[in-house]
Parts: sequence; C-alpha cells; structure tokens
Amino acid sequence: MSDRPTREVRDSKVLAAMSHPLRRRLLDILRVDGPSTASVLAGRTGQAVGNISHHLKVLAASELVEEAPELARDRRERWWRRSPDVLSWSASDFPDDPVAAAAESLVLDRQTTLVRQWFAERDGYPEAWRRAAFTTDHWARLSVAELAELEGKIFALFSSLADREVPDDGEERNLVFLTVRAVPGRP
Repeated sequence: MSDRPTREVRDSKVLAAMSHPLRRRLLDILRVDGPSTASVLAGRTGQAVGNISHHLKVLAASELVEEAPELARDRRERWWRRSPDVLSWSASDFPDDPVAAAAESLVLDRQTTLVRQWFAERDGYPEAWRRAAFTTDHWARLSVAELAELEGKIFALFSSLADREVPDDGEERNLVFLTVRAVPGRP
C-alpha cells in the first residue's frame, strides 16, 4: 500500500470539486509534476490565469490542494501543491446523488481521453514504447471479498510504482498512465 494517508471522501461538495474536468486535470498535473503557480498551470492547460486561480481556490476549499508558501520568492507569488492524501470514494456512499454519477462519468471520460490520446500519438514514439504499451481484459468469477483483495493488490502495485524514487540508472522513463476497472458484467 501507499505510504500516503488515504482520505475517504464522504462529502458531496468535495466530490463535486474534484469532478470538474479542468480541476481533475489540475490535480493530475500537481500530482505528477509537483507544486506550481497558477501562471505555470495556466500555460500547461491553455487557460487564463484568473480561471486557474478560481479553480485552485475551489480545490483548496475542499482541501484537495494546499498552498506551498515556502516556495514563494516574494509575497505576491502563490505556489500550490496537491494535498498528500490518496483519495478514496464510492458512489454507493452517495445514493441518489447526481454528483456521484457525474464524478464516475468524469473519471471514465478522463481515462478514455488519455487512452485515445495515446492512440493518436503512438506513431511518434519509438517502436520499443509502442510494443511495451498494453491493454488486457479477463473474465473471472469472484466473490466480493476476492474482488476487494484484488483491488488491494492492484492498488499496492500501482502505488509502489507511482510513489517510488525514480532510479538514476540511465534508463529512459516516460510518464505512463495506469488504469484498471473491475466491475460485474456479462459478455
């Protein structure tokens, strides 16, 4: 498991804050690239600085990001970082709440967009990277306990890769998007 604390999201307002596509992207950028200013984030996203500042304030009100004043070079400069918590939530904690349905849909849309972006750009990658990228799916008969155990194992594996110190061994490492879904279904 991750060494970072897990924050169970139970407040619909927090879920709504993280369910906006731009705010979701800001959270991803801050997680991957570390602390940043609103002007740098505006450049990364193609948005106006004022718009980014607004969304950072919404995220901060839900304690999803926090200021990093120790990074500022003067009193006017404001740095932001993602809160260190791992976020966990379940739509079942928000019965009949349209925010939860929208949040689930946003997550799926974001995952699909990132995979489609790979499809569009993969020819620009070296052959080794094109061969290394993969997708897989399987069918398995699992109990609720077995599915929970699988989730724990996958989360631990992903966390061990995402939270590690990147080795300084001369190997080329690209940012890789990892995603898994495990849902009851029928072929």
